[in-house]
Amino acid sequence: MTKTLVLPMLVFGCGFCLGNMFQPWSAAHAQSNTRVFEIRTYTAAEGKLDALHARFRDHTLAIFEKHGMTSVGYFKPQDAPLKQNTLIYILAHPSREAAAKNWQAFQNDPEWQKVKAASETQGALTTKMESVFADPTDYSPMK
Repeated sequence: MTKTLVLPMLVFGCGFCLGNMFQPWSAAHAQSNTRVFEIRTYTAAEGKLDALHARFRDHTLAIFEKHGMTSVGYFKPQDAPLKQNTLIYILAHPSREAAAKNWQAFQNDPEWQKVKAASETQGALTTKMESVFADPTDYSPMK
């Protein structure tokens, strides 16, 4: 190997090793990229769980996406009594502040207002809604 290649390779190798050993700036930067997760639980009105699922499937997810709300997953409990009336889902937002803005835009969206009104001509689809905001732990595979 020529002397002209040894010095750049040595500098690169030392820089690479030091960069991987000392990264306080990377840890701080990674923390700022962490999303906030919103875990929502809906209790459907008597006999309206299928209609609630249909509204999400056919309309709500697309409207969420339009307003920057990232759908992580939608779940239905396996065991009674929750399996008869419960929908659980998780959204990801860049921050708690972004979540508030996204929800406001969603609620004000004319498409959502039309879909909600059309789906509730026979009464509200839900009787209860719970929302919990959560941060991923430092060991969580999902951030």
